[in-house]
Amino acid sequence: MLSLVLALIAGLLLGIIFFVGLWWTVRRGVAAKNVASLFFTSMLLRMSIVVLGFYFILGDDWHRLIIGLFGFGMARLLVLYFTRITELMSESEKATNHAS
Repeated sequence: MLSLVLALIAGLLLGIIFFVGLWWTVRRGVAAKNVASLFFTSMLLRMSIVVLGFYFILGDDWHRLIIGLFGFGMARLLVLYFTRITELMSESEKATNHAS
């Protein structure tokens, strides 16, 4: 049971690393001089971390792999939720500053 809980936590952490990295890349890509290089490097780094994480941490038992994938999906929903809140807060601050 403990190994499944640890697999869920590992999947969550890998998902957070992946999706926060994606969010950061998209936000920085707007102002980057070499957009293709930024996106390619980010994709390569994020995918390497996630694949190696799933291989070394979760790869020896299919139960742990399934639970880790579930955690990865949960991380996607969490990051999506928090990035939307961040975007809404920044838009309201811009509207408040613009109205002043």
